[in-house]
Amino acid sequence: MNIKELLSRYGAGQRDFKNLNLIAANLRNLNLSGINLSGANLTKANLTRTNLSHADLSQATLVGVNLTETNLTKANLTSADLSDTNLSQIDLSQTYMRGAILPAQAKS
Repeated sequence: MNIKELLSRYGAGQRDFKNLNLIAANLRNLNLSGINLSGANLTKANLTRTNLSHADLSQATLVGVNLTETNLTKANLTSADLSDTNLSQIDLSQTYMRGAILPAQAKS
């Protein structure tokens, strides 16, 4: 599925996009609140300033993703792989992250 189709389906009310392959996708500045991307591969995607509040990103591969200023309020990142991910200027205080693999700079 390409980004245009994803946005069309999301706009029509679909929220379940489990196991989707979005490697290097540019999803910058989008509103994807409540989306289910569990198990999705988002390696090297650009999610800068994207609204992912209430999103399910459990078991997703987010390696090398740019999450600068992304809204992850009440998102589920259970067992997600965030290795080498840019977490600049985001608040993770209400994000569920049990078992998530965090980038080295975020582990201190």
